[in-house]
Amino acid sequence: MDENNYFIVNRETGKLELHFEKSTYDELPDEQKAEIKSNFLWGRKSGCWISRAKVPNLYAARRCAEHIGLADAGQTGERLSFAEQMERKQARAERRADRYEARADAAEKHGEQLQAPIEKMHGDIAFFTQPIVNTSAGRAFGRRREKMFAAWERGFDEFRKSEYWQERAEIARRTAAGKELQDKGFIQRRIKERESSIRKLGKREKEYEGYLTAIEKGETPRDGYGWEVKLTPEQIRAQIDADLDRLEALLDELGYYQEALAALGGVEFSRDTLSAGDMLIISRYQEPVRFLRGGPKNFTYEFTQPHMRLADGTPMRGQAAYAEIVRRADEETALTPEEFAASLAD
Repeated sequence: MDENNYFIVNRETGKLELHFEKSTYDELPDEQKAEIKSNFLWGRKSGCWISRAKVPNLYAARRCAEHIGLADAGQTGERLSFAEQMERKQARAERRADRYEARADAAEKHGEQLQAPIEKMHGDIAFFTQPIVNTSAGRAFGRRREKMFAAWERGFDEFRKSEYWQERAEIARRTAAGKELQDKGFIQRRIKERESSIRKLGKREKEYEGYLTAIEKGETPRDGYGWEVKLTPEQIRAQIDADLDRLEALLDELGYYQEALAALGGVEFSRDTLSAGDMLIISRYQEPVRFLRGGPKNFTYEFTQPHMRLADGTPMRGQAAYAEIVRRADEETALTPEEFAASLAD
């Protein structure tokens, strides 16, 4: 392959790009073309194949590029902050919602057009009940009526299509509005995920540093299970650099979610502020639950409703994060749907 055939990681988008000439693509076997289409999408504006996945999940995309024989051109661009990435995501969702709503409106109008001929015949009982006479005029009338009824049925398909696009538009609107960032439970789960990933990367970095130290001493590096590590020092250093880059991104994401949680008032409850038997309203249920015991970040609760019991009569139990607690509640209190929605909005 020449310099016109290569793959590169775009740090701004976090995706891997395939750059090669059309003649190169045309010469590829069908199996490799299928592999490209399963891992990449064609970017009309950029004029290259763009991976479906993004950092750090580029293993399959990179392997596909290597199978083709493209040269590794490294990286390009600068990584956006996580806040900037979220702004772009919301802007894309807004544009996507506009497109979906336009498709929903178009499908609804098309459905109305398809059903209009039958709608105009309402009240004309003879049109619907007249038998088909075996004459040229009668057969023509029958064919015309059958086409009108077929169009009527296709109209329902268009209405269902309109509902589908409207639902997609509503989902995109929620993303564009950042509704998830109003949910403390959602934010807390994202924080826990980032903290877990940061700990794992820190542990792996120490392991790789140990491999380098062993090699420098002339020893054979081994992993935690005692297996020989067959990576070269260059490969180990490259992995350490990649992990450090990922660690920087994770710390940025962690800070973003921590700020979002602080903006909502932080986590109000903890095991130090709750006692066994306290009645709580949590975001995932309308009815109160009873607090049983708590850990550092999660707590165990049980349901109080008679229908939420096991066969032996024991109340069903569950676990939730403290961030999911909306407020305290009395055991006799049962919120109406309106009160529950208002408590979440607060």
